Amino acid sequence: MAFKIAIVGATGNVGREMLNILAERNFPVDEVVALASSRSIGTEVSFGDKTLKVKNLDNYDFSDTDICLMSAGGTVSQKYSPKIAAQGCVVIDNSSAWRYDSEVPLIVPEVNADAIDGFRKKNIIANPNCSTAQLVVALKPLHDRARIKRVVVSTYQSVSGAGKDGMDELFNQTRAVFVADPIENRKFTKRIAFNVIPHIDSFMEDGYTKEEWKVLAETKKMLDPKIRVTCTAVRVPVFIGHAESVNIEFENEITAEEARDILRDAPGCLVIDKHEDGGYMTPYESAGEDATYISRIREDATVENGLNLWVVSDNLRKGAALNTVQIAELLVNRGLLKGRKAA
Repeated sequence: MAFKIAIVGATGNVGREMLNILAERNFPVDEVVALASSRSIGTEVSFGDKTLKVKNLDNYDFSDTDICLMSAGGTVSQKYSPKIAAQGCVVIDNSSAWRYDSEVPLIVPEVNADAIDGFRKKNIIANPNCSTAQLVVALKPLHDRARIKRVVVSTYQSVSGAGKDGMDELFNQTRAVFVADPIENRKFTKRIAFNVIPHIDSFMEDGYTKEEWKVLAETKKMLDPKIRVTCTAVRVPVFIGHAESVNIEFENEITAEEARDILRDAPGCLVIDKHEDGGYMTPYESAGEDATYISRIREDATVENGLNLWVVSDNLRKGAALNTVQIAELLVNRGLLKGRKAA
């Protein structure tokens, strides 16, 4: 059985990556449609060896479309996702618009695949924040073994998390440094070239940013509401790939060696952890890869049953496009979806 898929936001970084991953993984497609706003009509995007011309989201009929992969931002999703879902098309949304809705499953397939069973309540499934996705892939197998009490995470997030504008700003500022041109801050609040910025998303009343709150709320929803989570989110001058320093306190005893063995066998995880120069992963090496890489696994002597991890992943793939396609695969593999066009 093959399916008709629509990509909303097909001209963006994540939308293009979705098209690449659908082709790479041989998703059973009958037809793929690229959609965006009216200003992008006619723009060409690649799907495997085919070239697709972008169509207008505003007047597109989803009545014979099976799955819509939505990657056009929260405002667009809030406006269009319910309308698309009402036509019988399942929306898998990459924005934060639906993640905290109790009637919308928030899914990372390696972590909480069974939660997908409730998707028909609104015909919408949410994809988590890029930082949360890689974090919970690493936490899930350890939580199953020793029960996590508390997580302290510091993120080192690449500029691609802020879209094409963020990548352009890093490139332009870096070039400006070398040719002694003026530095302009447009996308970020401070200079990002050769700098780090401890600020992602808007500030909340308690002093945390919305990005930091997302990690807390989404980890609790997908993994366990009893886990206490605190986060500091930092933007770094890296084009692709998010890294996280993760400190975990467990209820039960667990050694670094046990954790290493558990993570080696866990779905979606790849352990690169040698106690030598270069025996760890960096964001640069994770770019273009599907795995969540885990390095620097060690015991924390300052707390009972504590571990430290270094977690790295391609934020455009596992943090966004790959996880979205994996959710679509979950729908198909569990027989939760039938091809409407063929019917």
